[in-house]
Amino acid sequence: MRYAVSIPNFGVGLDARRVADLAARAETAGWDGFFLWDHVFAFGPDVDLVDPWIALTVAATVTSRIRLGTMVTPVPRRRPLTVARQSVAIDRLSAGRFVLGVGIGAMPYEWDYCGEQTDLRARGDMLDEALDLLTEVWTGEPVRHEGRYYRLAGTPGTADADWTGQCCPPPVQRPRIPIWVAGTWAPERPGGRPMRRAARWDAAVPMRADWGWQVEDTAAVRRFLDAEAARTGEPDLVVPGETEPGRSGQVHAAHERAGATWWAEAVHPWRYGLGPESEQAQARMAERIAAGP
Repeated sequence: MRYAVSIPNFGVGLDARRVADLAARAETAGWDGFFLWDHVFAFGPDVDLVDPWIALTVAATVTSRIRLGTMVTPVPRRRPLTVARQSVAIDRLSAGRFVLGVGIGAMPYEWDYCGEQTDLRARGDMLDEALDLLTEVWTGEPVRHEGRYYRLAGTPGTADADWTGQCCPPPVQRPRIPIWVAGTWAPERPGGRPMRRAARWDAAVPMRADWGWQVEDTAAVRRFLDAEAARTGEPDLVVPGETEPGRSGQVHAAHERAGATWWAEAVHPWRYGLGPESEQAQARMAERIAAGP
């Protein structure tokens, strides 16, 4: 099993330089991945927020081994071509270490109140179409796409009707940048569209609405993915949790036996009973990252 940290892209004093420092600490401490949330508003007033894409770009310049990525980017509120360009830029800068974590998003203040798509099923459809388009343009080859939500094609009946879009250069990673799909897992209703979607791609990042992830949940998701995916043991299964240094081995081992391939350590202020406006929270988070898996 491999080990990653996942941190909010907001907090007192948090900026791109600070994120890069935390990523460098994570690499030194032996973590295998460093992931940043992708929000446009912080959880609370007067709290600093950094753009995750700019922060991860800086992090790529001060690390050499650790995987970097968003966990997760709500693609339905982004333009796929912008995501394609930004993800390729970080992938090339990091020599092929970027991971794109995706989901449909939540919270009304990032959707309803901003004029974004509010229907969850429509957001799921947008995500599916966007992922298909992303994988096409990442090839670096000419692409023509005319979908329900996105278009990359010339105007019918005109001289440019045969126009196609080509995004060069392609990413370093082949056949493409890994796509990790997040979604809520409900034990009483196992499966669901998010996990079926995850089975098509490179990793599932499940979570429970009550944040109470258990070994039994890991085993259930693994069984579901093995039944849905083309090959047993695929895709990767990234499970969330919180552990303390020196007391994490048994927890990690139990989830690995249940089928997890990545552990995502949730390093956020609330695990310490603090808020994102707390300087103490930032210090505690840095300490947990520096302690390693």
